[in-house]
Amino acid sequence: MAEHKNDSQDNAARAAARWRRRFSILVLLLVIPLALGLSIGSRFLPDRPVTYDDIEEHFKYGSTGGERASGFPFWIWQVLPQVCAKYLPGEGYASLGMIYEPGQPIPVGMSMRRNLGLDRVFLNCAACHAGTVRDTPDSPPRVYVGMPAHSLNLMGFQNFFFQCAGDAKFSADYIVPEIDRQAGRLGMLDRYLVYPVAIALMRERLLMLRERFAWAGKQPAWGPGRVDTFNPSKALFNFPPDKLSPEEGIGTADFPSIWEQRKRKQRDDGQPMQLHWDGNNTKAEERNKNAAFGTGTTPPTIDLLAIGRLEQWLLDAMPPKYPYPIDRALAEKGAPLYAEYCAACHGASGQDFKGSYVGHVVPLEQIGTDRHRLDSFTPELAQNLGSVYAGYPWRFQGFRKTFGYANMPLDGIWLRAPYLHNGSVPSLRDLLEPAALRPKNFCRGYDVFDQRRLGFVSDVCEEGGRHFFHFDTSLPGNGNAGHEGKAFGTEMADDEKTALVEFLKTF
Repeated sequence: MAEHKNDSQDNAARAAARWRRRFSILVLLLVIPLALGLSIGSRFLPDRPVTYDDIEEHFKYGSTGGERASGFPFWIWQVLPQVCAKYLPGEGYASLGMIYEPGQPIPVGMSMRRNLGLDRVFLNCAACHAGTVRDTPDSPPRVYVGMPAHSLNLMGFQNFFFQCAGDAKFSADYIVPEIDRQAGRLGMLDRYLVYPVAIALMRERLLMLRERFAWAGKQPAWGPGRVDTFNPSKALFNFPPDKLSPEEGIGTADFPSIWEQRKRKQRDDGQPMQLHWDGNNTKAEERNKNAAFGTGTTPPTIDLLAIGRLEQWLLDAMPPKYPYPIDRALAEKGAPLYAEYCAACHGASGQDFKGSYVGHVVPLEQIGTDRHRLDSFTPELAQNLGSVYAGYPWRFQGFRKTFGYANMPLDGIWLRAPYLHNGSVPSLRDLLEPAALRPKNFCRGYDVFDQRRLGFVSDVCEEGGRHFFHFDTSLPGNGNAGHEGKAFGTEMADDEKTALVEFLKTF
């Protein structure tokens, strides 16, 4: 009986041990995939932008959501200037006019977001709306936010990626070793899976975009500080590029300034100001969301909270004051000249946007400036833009075709050179001359300020091995005519023009 009892106990013990082993195996079979899933999820699922408490820092480096659909993996972005150096005009992205500040891994106008397991970067609002000013060639640059990005060569930026994507070096064989060299040794997952897949996907997307944007290769080079605003929308709507008429095929215009948006919400007659260079929309929120497309956003991926934060700040963001000496007596002589020739269209003073025609569109026959930007925005495009955000409460409803250019307030006018909608006149003093006396050729992209003529120095075309853009006003879309005649002050005496320029420094 004792032996039988012992056998029963041994059998029970063995059964319990087997059950424990099976339970342990079962637990391992459940826990290991769970742990692996959590590990993979913690890497690949977060969608987390880098944010900044300081609003100006956030404007320079914060996300608008573009990294979700268009973002470049940071380390691929970081090494491409070495992999594809022959497609850049100089060293790194700075040679395209991008601004680097000490301690920042990315330039002003780029944002970073943790998305799909990688830090991804792309353009934000500051790419087109921040610039630098130097007092002399030996002075350090000062960054001003809200001004036009007069040194950024956006066409050069996109062409660099299109050309690099078509090069045999845009492959894991070349890019991964360079990432490994710059970032430190990559793990097995990144080396053999994550980055090879990311490189292949990025190359495929860039080559697709290169085909869609082939029309841009037929345009005169934009040069720094300019962009074709609405023809890219036609590419996204699949308008056949070969069907664009010569009249609408060039829509190049200067980047605008973006300060004091609250005052732009209403004209003297109580109606909203007409926005964009041609006044094709009166809804600031639509204008902002449309501009965000240039930062890579799409209706599903736009970060409305981030955009909203910037919109609130820009309502009352003030332009920087002119930082150089002003001859106050001379400026006082210019004040009545401004009231006579400028105030009705541009506002009574630098901080007062009130004027009979501020925010109104002036017919092209009256203003006489280059018509290409106006013609590039067609009734068909206005109709198609109405489909953007279809199904959302903020569907676009405000785009309209106009027949001229809108009068803009002159806040911070000293930082907005070159002038006219296409940036074809280098200084305000030049703008007060008849078109025949304005510079026909000059250089853009230099950031040393011309205090006498009120604009950026435009007769320096090379500095320290960097070559600035040669702007030719005879090319289509670059015409510098218009805004001339007695009504526009170009028939004033020279001393009156000098006094008016001095007064404009007070804005």
